[in-house]
Amino acid sequence: MSLATNHPPATASLIDPQALMNIRNLELRARVVVEGFWNGIHRSPYHGFSVEFTEYRQYTPGDDPRYLDWRVFARSDRYFIKKFEDETNLRCHLLTDQSRSMTYGSRGYTKADYAATLAATLAYFLHLQGDAMGLLTFDEQIRDYLPARHRLGHLRHLMLALERPAAGQATNLAAPLRRIVEIIRKRGLMVLLSDFLAPLERLEPDLTALTACGHEVIIFQVLDPAELAFHFDAAAMFQDVESGRTLFIDPAAARKEYLRKLTAHCARLHSTCQRLGITYHRLATDRPLELALFDFLRERMKHGRRVHRVGHYVGRRPG
Repeated sequence: MSLATNHPPATASLIDPQALMNIRNLELRARVVVEGFWNGIHRSPYHGFSVEFTEYRQYTPGDDPRYLDWRVFARSDRYFIKKFEDETNLRCHLLTDQSRSMTYGSRGYTKADYAATLAATLAYFLHLQGDAMGLLTFDEQIRDYLPARHRLGHLRHLMLALERPAAGQATNLAAPLRRIVEIIRKRGLMVLLSDFLAPLERLEPDLTALTACGHEVIIFQVLDPAELAFHFDAAAMFQDVESGRTLFIDPAAARKEYLRKLTAHCARLHSTCQRLGITYHRLATDRPLELALFDFLRERMKHGRRVHRVGHYVGRRPG
């Protein structure tokens, strides 16, 4: 059977994020999302095939003759197969914003909680796939960096780093992107999770440098429903959590201009991503995380990524 790639899991099976956040352990939270996702999928696994050329090896009986390199044969009079590295060995880095603006939340949990849970969900899923995951957390500077690995204990270290509370000040998107360009030489997948409530002037050059290295980039912009709707009733003092400034605002008077600026900001981010061939998703923190996982896997399918059925791993604690 094959997974229906154009339709998300059944709505009835989706987990309310508010209930999910009541699970204190982040790894268990991620496991619940992945199990819920697979329980909502009736046909699996995904079908697809994408590979990356790595080296040659000598032909042996049983190899697919389509991958014989005839130019090498003409030079050496010997049969060689192009050896491919199946993208089951994907290298994925999760770049997670832990700046002060991510500590806002109107539903009993914060944007940072939601982003960390999504990052943990992706890491858990990729771990079951046998992929290498890395992590870079940041605010105005780099906080934690774990290189992409798939080995015993690595997932647990990654979860511990994601569990650290957001405590930074301003968001500096340039620093993590430049750091990744400096240290990651092999092409891979970069997943950037942030509210992106920061000036975008420097973002495009840094994203350009990232894509120029051959990395595939997926962006999840995480915003609270209250930020998206601005349905505050009474005039009140509002504090900018990053600058510390306090302003008296009448929501009824400010709503129209606020929404205009937010819409323009998000549209500019989306446009930048489109120009660079970057996948962009905007997520409200009340959206079930199974749907975010589905968005992620659908993009992997577009790039020919083979996704295996991992349901038989459910219930096993990864190393």
